[in-house]
Amino acid sequence: MSRTRPIPPSSLVLGYGPMLLLPVLAIAGWSANGWWAALIVSAGQLWAAALLIFMAGVRRGYGFSIENGARPFLLVSMLWLFVLGMIGLIAPWLVAFCALFVGYGSVALLDPKAAARGELPRHFAKLRPPQMAVAMVGITALLLRALTL
Repeated sequence: MSRTRPIPPSSLVLGYGPMLLLPVLAIAGWSANGWWAALIVSAGQLWAAALLIFMAGVRRGYGFSIENGARPFLLVSMLWLFVLGMIGLIAPWLVAFCALFVGYGSVALLDPKAAARGELPRHFAKLRPPQMAVAMVGITALLLRALTL
């Protein structure tokens, strides 16, 4: 029997819903011209940064439910994601999207291991890698569009 539980439907909807906005914004950014394109790319930057900061908070919040409190790795990874999210929030496009790409890639790599240790919900082991891949495709497309503006 698998060690991970099925992904709850609510986690699928709430997990993929916000991430799907990033590729949608990228498509819109590539479809628009001039200041509209710049506005859409900036909206994508802000959305991606807000989601990464939110995921850092989820990581920290889940630590409160762990017996004996959050483990050091959980706190360090939360700070890592928070810092990358803040860079994504305030930096120029090139730096911001690179930091966000690293942050989302970190989630894809770290969350399955944290879920296996019981530091995050078990179903994150299956949910996070493809969920973050969707976000990373959108972030990459937004970065490429930003480089053309």
